[in-house]
Amino acid sequence: MKVEQIYTGCLAQGAYYIESDGEAAIIDPLREVNTYLNKARKDGATIKYIFETHFHADFVSGHLELSQKTQAPIIYGPNANPAFESIIATDGQTFQLGRIKIKVLHTPGHTMESSCYLLFDEQGKEYCIFTGDTLFIGDVGRPDLAQKSDLTVEDLAGYLYDSLREKIMPLPNHLIVYPAHGAGSACGKNMSKETYDTLGNQKQVNYALQQQTKKAFINAVTDGLTPPPYYFPKNVQLNKAGSASLEAVMQTGMQPLSPAAFEAAANETGAVIIDTRQPEYFKDAFVPNSINIGLKGDFAPWVGTLITDINQPILFLANDGTEQEVITRLSRVGYDNIIGYLKGGIEAWQAAGKETDNIVSISAEQFAEEYKKGNTLVKDVRKATEFETGFVAGAMNVPLAYISENMAEFSKDQTNYIHCAGGYRSMIASSILKSRGFDNVINVEGGIGAIRQFLPMANTVATN
Repeated sequence: MKVEQIYTGCLAQGAYYIESDGEAAIIDPLREVNTYLNKARKDGATIKYIFETHFHADFVSGHLELSQKTQAPIIYGPNANPAFESIIATDGQTFQLGRIKIKVLHTPGHTMESSCYLLFDEQGKEYCIFTGDTLFIGDVGRPDLAQKSDLTVEDLAGYLYDSLREKIMPLPNHLIVYPAHGAGSACGKNMSKETYDTLGNQKQVNYALQQQTKKAFINAVTDGLTPPPYYFPKNVQLNKAGSASLEAVMQTGMQPLSPAAFEAAANETGAVIIDTRQPEYFKDAFVPNSINIGLKGDFAPWVGTLITDINQPILFLANDGTEQEVITRLSRVGYDNIIGYLKGGIEAWQAAGKETDNIVSISAEQFAEEYKKGNTLVKDVRKATEFETGFVAGAMNVPLAYISENMAEFSKDQTNYIHCAGGYRSMIASSILKSRGFDNVINVEGGIGAIRQFLPMANTVATN
């Protein structure tokens, strides 16, 4: 028996490859299915089943393409209603895979079709459980994502409490818990950076499993929930109805465009221009009105959070050799309308005599010197929970995820000093502000981590 977690850091997502006696199963596959096909080929195994724990909101699954290439059926738990042929399992139904078995445990709450998959080893012993978005390491799935209007968040949280108490908590402590996500995913609020654990340890340390009453559980898991990213509902629809193959998206997106063609495409289509270079390179010269979302970071989730129309035409700049990676990551969250990239990058743009823009970026030490002079307008674009742990006195918290709704919080007259935790998000924010006509923007390199070395932190918001 082989159980392999295939973890994708930029999505904080875990897919699973299981093999026994020449038969394989995939749980929650990503859109790029060759990873699973290659593993099965290497093992001399046939992919027999494709299990989905629920209709994912945070990424587009590869279930349909994988099924088409392997003829393996797609399996969901009860209540699922996909638009394509699949097996809708009953609660408790088991599937034989080589010399092991996988049992369906229907665990509604995160969504009403959410199900976990309990694996029994060759000796018939409970070995591990694939919990999807029902149970994470340190957290449980947020109960506000199900696309069903007659159920409240509290209703779903109540279902989740029952599912955990009746289906998961009675299982043996030695079970390995394999969730669908870890820290960084928007599908929970308190996830650990660890990607698996024993159920026994989670019973001891997971705050949600400590709640002794349904009312306490509902209060605990619904407290502090922030609105989900805009792309979540669209991804649910794509996963229910099906989407184009990654190969098709790659074919249209891998169009190298000359500076003239790139500029014409931007003007004709109204495409958003995403510059995927690192902030330290972007700041010095970029195509006017482009947005910097660095590939070396939480690229896809930030695209999905900040570009609210999933069908928005996209043009992009990338370091040579990373173009396919950019398209792959965009497609993971359903941004398929990619019409090309700038061949030769910013160097080709400059060589063609095209205008560039830049963002003033200063060190934390320089920022501290300016701050000490007084009357400095500081905008902190970290999450509210991060801000509360310590901030520059007088700073205003404008989380990056909600920057478009809060443009009025930035000054058109006074210099806006923008910072985050380390510099990735502040450059995104600065580039958005630049594209909206704010020319008085200064990015603080290194974020709060660097600023702490030169300024004391406050932790109480001043009130009038």
